[in-house]
Amino acid sequence: MAVDVERIIKCIKQGDQDSVQAQLDNYNTEYSQCFFFNVEEKERKKQRELEEFRKNKVREYVPDSDSDLGSDDDECEDTELVLRRRLASALMWFIRTQLQPGVLRVCLRTLRILSRDRQALAPFITDAAILTLARLGGISSLPIPGHEEEEEGEESEQWGLACSTTSSESRATNNSTSGSKADSLDTHGRMREVIIETRGERRGSYRADGIHSMLARGKRDARGERDEEGDEWYDDGEVWRKEAMKALCNVIYNSQRAQERASALKLLPGLSEKLKDSIHSAAPPSGQFYDLRLLFLLTALRPELRKQLQQARGVSMLMAVLEQCLEVRWVEDYEAVTGPRAAPISRDASQRAIEILKILFNITYSMHRQEPDEEEAALYRHLAAVLRHCLLVSCEEKELADELQGHTVNLLSALPLQCLDVLLSVRLSKGSKESSGINMDCVHSLLLFMERRLDRGQKLKEKLTPVLNLLTESCRAHRETRHYLRQQILPPLREVGLRPEQGDTLRNKLVRLMTHVDTDLKHCAAELLFVLCKENVGRFVKYTGYGNAAGLLAARGLLSGRGPSPQPQYSSDSDSDTEEYRQAKDKINLVTGRVEEQQPDPMEGMTEEEKEAEAVRLISMFNRLSRNKIIQPMGVTADGRLAPLCGQRRNSYLEEEEEEQEIDFEDELD
Repeated sequence: MAVDVERIIKCIKQGDQDSVQAQLDNYNTEYSQCFFFNVEEKERKKQRELEEFRKNKVREYVPDSDSDLGSDDDECEDTELVLRRRLASALMWFIRTQLQPGVLRVCLRTLRILSRDRQALAPFITDAAILTLARLGGISSLPIPGHEEEEEGEESEQWGLACSTTSSESRATNNSTSGSKADSLDTHGRMREVIIETRGERRGSYRADGIHSMLARGKRDARGERDEEGDEWYDDGEVWRKEAMKALCNVIYNSQRAQERASALKLLPGLSEKLKDSIHSAAPPSGQFYDLRLLFLLTALRPELRKQLQQARGVSMLMAVLEQCLEVRWVEDYEAVTGPRAAPISRDASQRAIEILKILFNITYSMHRQEPDEEEAALYRHLAAVLRHCLLVSCEEKELADELQGHTVNLLSALPLQCLDVLLSVRLSKGSKESSGINMDCVHSLLLFMERRLDRGQKLKEKLTPVLNLLTESCRAHRETRHYLRQQILPPLREVGLRPEQGDTLRNKLVRLMTHVDTDLKHCAAELLFVLCKENVGRFVKYTGYGNAAGLLAARGLLSGRGPSPQPQYSSDSDSDTEEYRQAKDKINLVTGRVEEQQPDPMEGMTEEEKEAEAVRLISMFNRLSRNKIIQPMGVTADGRLAPLCGQRRNSYLEEEEEEQEIDFEDELD
């Protein structure tokens, strides 16, 4: 049975809260899973017509053409869109009145569903609507624009006119315009008194701007109404706070206009203030996830807000919220309790931690290009220690643990490299991975994370590039990290009968990435292996094969095999070969990187004239392909880079001519 939106709007106009609650419950049930209204409305209409046809075995009307059918659908779609907009306008007006908690909850749930429709956002993107949702969501530190009350009065007037369904109702509404405006202003004044406070803490009864805080759980509210069902009131308060924040998140995400107004209305400082208050509370409010989601959207979509939050010491504030969320217990300055001694993180805490990491990435993603001062370096070192805890701590759900580690890697790759030394500064303990007496638990965790992402094989560029870059830069900066990873990824060669890309070891998986279709991904994989080989061309070719290594060598101008002088950050220790490799070394094909089976000589039994004819035929075929621009013959220049072969020939001819001229000139002098 279809929901009658007109009837809902009429009940809202009449102020019948019980009827509104009952009908909105039905509306929410029907549309709870609706995310694309126009498409899903058409599907519902087709389904209803099909059921009606099956029932009556006859159609009421058969369109003459497809164009007739399309025009009717468009007209119906426009009507339904207008109804959704009217319903949203009505509800935005309705929630500013004094409502029962259950009615307010169901109204906000409907607004949350309607806010998914990008075409019906007009009632949501006014200053009054954004501030109303923010205040109901518990953001109390908000400015009061001088035109807000006037805007809301005009909105109420427009809403009153929109609610009219007959000409007589329209006339009645027009005659009472001034009264509606006055009622709206008075209603909004009462609405301002219903603002939420955080759990377990009561703010001042009244603020300078007239906003009143909700009473704590189980106590009377400021209007003197007796609340005999304190628990239910509190539960409704938690629910409507969440619903208001969900609706606000939808509006900010779907509307650029709303993003601009949220920035102008200074939603960010109010949201930051709310998060700061939660740090000092005994337990964070259950709706904190949506506060963090809204903060993530604001920092992701508005560049000026990222800078604003960073300048307002947002990194310190968010780091404190993250420590509270993960219940971090410090042993030393940069060492937290991890491993079996730390309890697994709950689902709710994991989700909140993920949102915090995403926000921190938004405001610090460019820091790795800058040189931090002493204060910033201390801050980012402390953050790196918290991130080390995120990598090593366990979660109740495996998927959330993997997502938490993924966002931790993203954030680590954004921090200044010199601040990541705290990842290795933790003392060794029983069962720790170590290299040269340095704790490698964090590096080992990153290695396992990279292998899981490799095995998953989905969205490789998005999922793998950050951890590959992080490990590469860490290997360049820390000898112990490079030594440990080389032992794990490039152990001494023993199996020389398989190509480097064949097999299930980490080396095999990374070599396979070196020929991936995505240029960035294959470059990152090759760069990590090249650094593990201390940027030594011979060693790199030994572990990957010349065919796989050609891309990176060409990009670096190393195709000739003569690399630059050894990098100063690498030690001069030599590569140890196994007995199996030494015995087969002379038989290994450097291009494929393995010992090839003995192949028969294709020119066996041919005379010299036949061999010469075959060579001429091959040259002729290559020339034909080159002239038709199907292939372009390339050669390696003196500086180790690729260049068109014809250009090299021309240059070589010029050099020969110059040499001959010099010789002739010297002969003349003699």
